Amino acid sequence: MIDNKALDAKIDATLARLNSQFGAAPAVAVVLGSGWSGAVSLVEQAQRLSYAELPAFPQPKVEGHVNEIVLGQIGAQRVVMLRGRAHTYESGDCTGMAGALRSLKRWGVKVLLQTNASGSLRPSMPPGSLMLINDHINAPQRSPLVGEPGSERFVDMNQAYDRELLANARQVAAQTGQVLGEGVYCWALGPQFETPAEIRMFAAWGADAVGMSTVPETILARHCGLRVMGLALMTNMAAGLSEEALTHALTLQQAQASGERAAGFLAAVVASLAELPSLQA
Repeated sequence: MIDNKALDAKIDATLARLNSQFGAAPAVAVVLGSGWSGAVSLVEQAQRLSYAELPAFPQPKVEGHVNEIVLGQIGAQRVVMLRGRAHTYESGDCTGMAGALRSLKRWGVKVLLQTNASGSLRPSMPPGSLMLINDHINAPQRSPLVGEPGSERFVDMNQAYDRELLANARQVAAQTGQVLGEGVYCWALGPQFETPAEIRMFAAWGADAVGMSTVPETILARHCGLRVMGLALMTNMAAGLSEEALTHALTLQQAQASGERAAGFLAAVVASLAELPSLQA
């Protein structure tokens, strides 16, 4: 449960730091999951700030996460990238990104682009594939909004992933020749990988990919009014769908192998958002 009074004080301090360092907010923020960090090298006029200087931001301890924000330009679009996210499996708390996301919203950010590394449930999306997330399944049925006051906690998740942003990503994929799968992402709590039986259950539910992040952030983002889009990089076939043993090292290895292409597509999507009239108002 979020202590909103204490968190609001941290958000106020975070906003003061963001404004003093960067000035006005960009319209777009990106959470960089495993395999996507190469997108930082495509940011021009980059400025960096450690999470340690932002009181409302978490301090994740997951290998592959740097814990800094990077602000700059990709094409004509100004963007801030978050190099690290809090995972529920680190502490059991699914509210870890609340302060960061609420800070971004109050700063003036409009869109949250989420990225992650996932296990594929579909042979048509082997390791190295990219998937546009068009919906999700909250398998643990845990919510970061438990204990929130008021009717705003009853967030409509019918269009959790913004239709205009989805359509734009499909258009960018077509223009760039990027093969882009599309489907439902299933959140599993972790940190252990799923069993083959669990994967069969998730597939029966309609899941196309599985991972240990993204869903709590999407719920938090929608609660505070951010528009959301998500991209998943397939780093392995899910349990029972290959003979390969699943490890975090394997995830990072495959993420690194496919990271340049994933980052390039992400940059193309970010740049394209400069043309969306709904983000320029």
